[in-house]
Amino acid sequence: MQATTPLKEENHPFLQLLILVLSAIVGLIVVGLAGYALCVVIYGFDLLKSTEWTTGTDSRYIGALKILIVAQQIGLFLIPAIVLGIFEGKKPQNFYGMKAPKLEMLGLVFLIMLVSTPFLGKLAEWNAGLHLPNALQWLESWMRKLEDQGAVTTKAILKGVTISALISNLLLVAVVPAICEELIFRGGLQRTLLRLIKNPHIGIWTSAIIFSTIHFQFFGFFPRLILGAMFGYIYFYTGSIWYTVFAHFLNNGYAVVVTWYLQTKNMPIEKADEMTMPIYAALISAVLTLALFKFLQQKTQQKELIANV
Repeated sequence: MQATTPLKEENHPFLQLLILVLSAIVGLIVVGLAGYALCVVIYGFDLLKSTEWTTGTDSRYIGALKILIVAQQIGLFLIPAIVLGIFEGKKPQNFYGMKAPKLEMLGLVFLIMLVSTPFLGKLAEWNAGLHLPNALQWLESWMRKLEDQGAVTTKAILKGVTISALISNLLLVAVVPAICEELIFRGGLQRTLLRLIKNPHIGIWTSAIIFSTIHFQFFGFFPRLILGAMFGYIYFYTGSIWYTVFAHFLNNGYAVVVTWYLQTKNMPIEKADEMTMPIYAALISAVLTLALFKFLQQKTQQKELIANV
């Protein structure tokens, strides 16, 4: 009779967090340098004379900027998630819950993201208009400057009216971040925090706070925080990282498509930020979103009960 090999117990959550942080630092440096070297090979040594092109102000080097962004995503987010799985001696598909998504559940996730849009839009309006006390005006000025620089970079990256530009930007802004960021923040960080804290709500919201903070977009902090929590609960309820990847893709992809559409109509990209959402629409959106999450929870619990019968 063949003996069954016992499952290897995972390392302590603190050690897992340490592995994530260290591999993120090393990954960012190594992959970032590799991406920079690739940019120099493709675009020439002129890139070494100035770093202004990294902000998107020089249209000649937008391609190089996109390479750096992908390298950052891979080094800072994807590599640590892979390293953690290898460190624990488990395949990523098992460690992070990569079971094939069901069409019915994808439809429910799509509906959640659609219904939540007015609420998130209103929250973004409110967050963008926040002001710090007079004593902290220096901090607000610094944050505004970072926000403006980020807007310039984003506008440069998303510039283009062709179908190829749309597809390229969807890959860059929606597909790559959805996969890389969900693997690290939900698959790696949230999963580890849930083992450490035990309380799922604290673990999910802590991961969401870190997720929003690390983007360094302070006047979009709260809508991104809510998004992070939404992704976290989707992952917690379904047990599959692909549903959160899909939700993340929908959120980022919507912004890409809207920006592309405005450009095809010769309208300024900033036009999308000028839309105001009625408060009643935001409240209805919030209630419906909570109801859909409750339905998602019940649906996944029913499937677990059937599976255990």
